[in-house]
Amino acid sequence: MQNLTVDYSRKWYVMMAVAMGIFLATIDGSIVNVALPTLVRDFGTVFAAVQWVVLSYLLTVTTLMLGIGRLADMVGKKRIYVSGFIIFTVGSTLCALSPTIYFLIGFRVLQAIGAAMIMALGIAIVTESFPPQERGKAIGITGSIVSVGIVVGPTLGGLIIDAASWHWIFLVNLPIGILGTILASRFIPDLRPAGGQRFDYWGAFTLFCSILGLSLGLTLAQERGFGDPLIVGLLTAWAVFLALFLAIEWRVEQPMIDLRLFRNYQFSVNLGTGFITFVGISGLFILLPFYLEDVLGYEVRLVGLMLAIIPVALGVMAPISGSLSDRYGSRPITVIGLAVLLVGYGAASTLSAETTVLGYVARLLPIGLGMGIFQSPNNSAVMGAAPRERLGVASGLLSITRTLGQVTGISVLGTVWAARATYHAGQALPGGATEAPAWAQVAALRDTLLVTLTLVAVALAVAIWAFVRERRLPQSAPSASAVRPRHDSGLDL
Repeated sequence: MQNLTVDYSRKWYVMMAVAMGIFLATIDGSIVNVALPTLVRDFGTVFAAVQWVVLSYLLTVTTLMLGIGRLADMVGKKRIYVSGFIIFTVGSTLCALSPTIYFLIGFRVLQAIGAAMIMALGIAIVTESFPPQERGKAIGITGSIVSVGIVVGPTLGGLIIDAASWHWIFLVNLPIGILGTILASRFIPDLRPAGGQRFDYWGAFTLFCSILGLSLGLTLAQERGFGDPLIVGLLTAWAVFLALFLAIEWRVEQPMIDLRLFRNYQFSVNLGTGFITFVGISGLFILLPFYLEDVLGYEVRLVGLMLAIIPVALGVMAPISGSLSDRYGSRPITVIGLAVLLVGYGAASTLSAETTVLGYVARLLPIGLGMGIFQSPNNSAVMGAAPRERLGVASGLLSITRTLGQVTGISVLGTVWAARATYHAGQALPGGATEAPAWAQVAALRDTLLVTLTLVAVALAVAIWAFVRERRLPQSAPSASAVRPRHDSGLDL
């Protein structure tokens, strides 16, 4: 690596630049959702077309992040991050000016390319810009910003559409994008890696195809079902391209992802448990609106406030748990977070058709607190386990566990809920699971939450095993920083 001297006195300016990028990328993943009915009317099209305004963004971000992370480890993170801000801002402007739904979908892809460049590198830049003893707190703050984006997105989108038009949900990105570009250009350290590296094109291509097959298959399975030939084909393509990717990575001199990183059990355990928590939380978020509106009969405005309980609790706890992990280590804090999360899902599995607002809050609050306690130290541990020359890839892996966890949770747990609702109703439901009686929907929600509870219990068991191993054999854990590239000429440390 070259230019490794970091001026930690500029760390909070770097945090501001990264925060703006994370906020923009997060809020734009959700703000469009509330505009979908408006887009159907204004463009005179159908929902099947309009939903690709959301899907094109999610799929583009998911498939590009790891490749961008590797490229950043080769050429430097600053130039890619700043370019991402510019592309995102330009894409937002073009989205606002779209004359047809198909132009909007295309410009959303452009916007998502910029978002992928921002999301893949944000945590890596924060990790480099803060001293190690403050890394947990810094990553906790980024977690809070993600929560703010999740909460603000739907609310802000509804207010903008009500007051103006859908075009402004994209135009509001311009001032933040311009300011973020200026801050990133001025304050993010320009740490240049050593030259002589080569990009693993075949590895990038097979990984891209694999992730696209998985994410697209899981997304379309929500409507078509997992037995549909197209879904079977997409999931088969995922498995085939994944096998090809792994074979290439073991043989290539300068791999896209050095698979030896996963020999570090801390790195692997934290990525795996993080993925499970995102599967659970994403599945829950797709089901709660139906429960709150169709079963409990609350108005949309109140539903929006009730859905904010989890991300608000997460946002409050994230910086606190990050600071605690700096003091006491990440593993005990992540175990506590998963334990609280397990309690939360257990409590949520008792939701009924008679649950009050207070009862709902009491049951859902531990889920938000548990996610907040768990996430920051878990992310900090992943970044701390990765060597400096692999921070871009590690940051990309963290981001992709979140997006793939969302896609998996929405698809798989949504399918489980629909199947259980039909089962409890005792008859075919031509209008779908939402046409099931309220009691059947509640029973299906409980069944789905028990599945989530089981997944979190597995994650907790694995985390406890890792904790016990670290306590018994503190010197035995392999250090990711000891994972050296295959050839010094390719990745000079």
